[in-house]
Amino acid sequence: MNNSIKVLFATAELNPIAKVGGLADVAGALPPILHELGVDIRVVMPKYGIIDENKYPCKKIHSDIDVTIDNNTEKIDIYETKIPDTEVIVYLIDNHKYLGQNGVYFDKTAFVDSIGEVHRFLFFSKAILPIFSSLNWYPDVLHCQDWHVGILPALLNLEETKQPELEKIKTLFTVHNLANQGSWEKSEILDFLGLSDDNIPSLAVNPKDINLIQQGIMNADLINTVSRTYAKEILTPEYGEGLEGDLAKRKDVLFGIVNGIDQKRFNPSTDPDIAANFSLQNIDQKMVNKKDIQKICGLKVDEKIPLLGIITRLTNQKGIELVADSAETIVKAGGQLILLGTGADNYEKMMTELQAKYPENVHAHIAFDAVLAQKIYAGSDVFLMPSRFEPCGLGQLIAMRYGTLPIVRATGGLKDTVPDYNPDDHTGTGFVFDEYTSASFVKSVKRALDVYKNDPDNWNKLVKSALEYDSSWDTAAKEYLELYKKLIK
Repeated sequence: MNNSIKVLFATAELNPIAKVGGLADVAGALPPILHELGVDIRVVMPKYGIIDENKYPCKKIHSDIDVTIDNNTEKIDIYETKIPDTEVIVYLIDNHKYLGQNGVYFDKTAFVDSIGEVHRFLFFSKAILPIFSSLNWYPDVLHCQDWHVGILPALLNLEETKQPELEKIKTLFTVHNLANQGSWEKSEILDFLGLSDDNIPSLAVNPKDINLIQQGIMNADLINTVSRTYAKEILTPEYGEGLEGDLAKRKDVLFGIVNGIDQKRFNPSTDPDIAANFSLQNIDQKMVNKKDIQKICGLKVDEKIPLLGIITRLTNQKGIELVADSAETIVKAGGQLILLGTGADNYEKMMTELQAKYPENVHAHIAFDAVLAQKIYAGSDVFLMPSRFEPCGLGQLIAMRYGTLPIVRATGGLKDTVPDYNPDDHTGTGFVFDEYTSASFVKSVKRALDVYKNDPDNWNKLVKSALEYDSSWDTAAKEYLELYKKLIK
């Protein structure tokens, strides 16, 4: 790969080494596909204390590299491993004080809620630039993922005035979810980094706070989000999270690339976690999975009963109240609802109360269980994603991969990936509604249940279309490669 484009993929999460959310899935799946396309892509991430080195052996390759932070000099070591079952190199930056303690985040979500978490990712960002000389490897493109490394393009712009070898490095900033911004008191961040407003013009934008995702948007050479529709939505006040003005100024360098999923990992014909493997050739085996999940969840075992599943974080984003409002419609139609997820206390309570109200039709599993999730994807007839907003969404792609038809709101990546059922020619892979209202969602649920109960031939046609839907990373990887080429031409 001597003449390849060299890319360093900077991320806080990486599946399966350190996973909390969808960012880890992207980081674990996209680089290997880009590597297959001939890109010399390597990943850099923190060496968290939770990493299981028995599963993922890490070899120390450099020691005692200086990083100036908080008026002190910290030492970092660099370790190396690979994304499992690939040839993609992963560099892990080790510093016990800032990176080695706790899990990926200091709470169970990726939301910034402590100065310790802000310090962690500011330190990680600043520690990336010194590793190039130690590695004797300089990337052409620094591909920065989300708010965690939002300050990195600005630090690169500042540092390249001191290190000429950094001048040629271009930056791509990927926004995975604009709602998670990494904002904290300006004086605290400036003191920690040893900077002032004079060092980087974008730092002077807000008088009180520094917003890390805003810094990435303002300083990166190119920006992308994880779906075409979301790239347009975030230019509006409804979806822009207060940053629509900054994004509008840079709309000429803002792109949308729809995520894929790892089709080897999510494969109904080989998945070891489901009761019966199936494909287009033996689609009847999907019913074995339906009966399996009905039994596990204590619901009546009957393949004719419409089974609706939802796997989600229980947050304001995910439309949980719409699901609760649709329960009566589902129950009256003789349907069943299985929910898997954790999150805000009020939504957890809402779901457990729903189960108490309809114990024969509703099962709420307030936890996260990866094996149970696979069983729900494989056994459900319908998958619910009535999101308020959804940058891309992976659940609808996984559901279709398992022949489960999603009901989604026409927002972000959901709009880009789920063709709505057309009753005239019986095409589509799911059911789409526009307005974020209970009435609109319930109407869509009724549409789906009507086709399921009264038009089984066309329902089966939709299931086959969903199974055939291309949700691989291949198209997205080629689009990222084009952005890399655009940066370095």
